[in-house]
Amino acid sequence: MQNRPFTYLFSIQYLGLRYHGWQKQPGVKTIQGTLEKAFRYILGHEDFTILGASRTDSGVSCNHGAFELFLKHEISHELLHQANGYLPSDIRLLEMIPVPLDFNIIQDIAWKEYQYHFAFGEKFHPFAAGNMVFFQGTPDFELMKSGAKLFVGKHDFRRFCSIDKLTDDYVREVLESDVCNHSQSGKGLIPEKAFTFSVKGKGFLRYQVRIMVAALMDLGLGKISLDNLKNALDSDKTSPISVAVPANGLVLERLEFKK
Repeated sequence: MQNRPFTYLFSIQYLGLRYHGWQKQPGVKTIQGTLEKAFRYILGHEDFTILGASRTDSGVSCNHGAFELFLKHEISHELLHQANGYLPSDIRLLEMIPVPLDFNIIQDIAWKEYQYHFAFGEKFHPFAAGNMVFFQGTPDFELMKSGAKLFVGKHDFRRFCSIDKLTDDYVREVLESDVCNHSQSGKGLIPEKAFTFSVKGKGFLRYQVRIMVAALMDLGLGKISLDNLKNALDSDKTSPISVAVPANGLVLERLEFKK
């Protein structure tokens, strides 16, 4: 991006329900495409580039993500307020700071944290379904917590992702992995039996987190065992251990850059 020497790092939140993911695609509404439309209007030109820190899939939300804006000229902090005034209500920019040209929004990520919100028991109010999924049955919560701990460390996650031609390296390191009560359980429209799977790592494969959650649900419901889960992390099979859970429960909670 040397021909656009002024670089700004933005923090962003969005609800992913109405969008076909982050990456700009022809004929569909995406987060990147919506941002580019806003900046074209505010700047009065399209001589800029937007690069995201994480390409979330269709329906996935974000609580504290980031993207870079590359320009040929300086801009003031007022652009942040102008953009928020133009963007739809399900996208919000939180912060804007200048960064040096050697900053790399992809390579300089220290870790990402994803959360998957779900509930079981009595079906909850539809208004809560923006980033929460209802599952039938009564899974063994403590067994799910035990299963989540197995993900920590370096493993071959080929049975926990969508196999495609983007990579032939399925080893990823999980720094933290846990299932806990939802932080707002029992408040407002969030039901009492609401839970969150949290996982932290530098990077994840496509659908990896959603298949990890699916495997934990299958574990809790007795469809697979802890040994099945453990063996799947040391397998050369390519068939997913479980069917990926719906996207709307998944949130890119936050990411941290190297100091």
